[in-house]
Amino acid sequence: MTKLPWNRRLAAIASLGDENRRVLFDYVASAVDAVGRDDAAKALGLARSTASFHLDRLVKDGLLDVEFRKLGGREGPGSGRPAKLYRAAVDEIAASVPDRHYDLAAELLVSAIEAATSDGGSPRDALLRAARAKGQSAGESAARSTGREPAEAIGGDTETAGGPDGGGPFADFLTGQGYCPADDGGGGLVLMNCPFHRLAAGHTDVVCAMNGAFLGGASAALGIDPGRIEALAIEDLRERGSAQPGQCCARILPA
Repeated sequence: MTKLPWNRRLAAIASLGDENRRVLFDYVASAVDAVGRDDAAKALGLARSTASFHLDRLVKDGLLDVEFRKLGGREGPGSGRPAKLYRAAVDEIAASVPDRHYDLAAELLVSAIEAATSDGGSPRDALLRAARAKGQSAGESAARSTGREPAEAIGGDTETAGGPDGGGPFADFLTGQGYCPADDGGGGLVLMNCPFHRLAAGHTDVVCAMNGAFLGGASAALGIDPGRIEALAIEDLRERGSAQPGQCCARILPA
């Protein structure tokens, strides 16, 4: 299941503020198989039209997926039209303001510990490899969602859509991940939100390096030279006088 971008997660949580949508989502998410609107309406004591409206709204908000399938094992002419069925599109939904990704940090740190325990290598090196691979996977998914092939699939860096300073896929990816990219006035980007804020405050060296590796993997998948990713410790940014509260340690250098 895909993870919704930050702005869509907020919209999804807001959608679940409606009682009918919340109980319908819970019912579909807990079902063993895809659910039809008639079954959902009957199980929850709702009018069929009410269940249909809210199920389709949950699809629009990214919480449910739709499939069409003939029920009862009947096929061929005379077997009737395929039924419209719903299944959960996400395992769980969480959102914070500003956006944070402590679940991603935990996943990467555990993966690094497992790798280092298995091969006896450096935990830091294992963390950077895991972060880079995760960033590349996230970047490839973002590229495909816009109908593009990942950069590596078409022969390397392509600087798609004019680079991040002009918007385009990489800037959209950064926005979707909650980094809040902003023009630095010189052809690059500063990232106004750190998705790992609390962790970075106490473990700057490790977390900022992990963040830089994640962004490097994503940039390569989206056609941006990973050498344009600069990840500095937040203390270095403060020494430069350029750090703002909550700002990410990384920036995207001009092409």
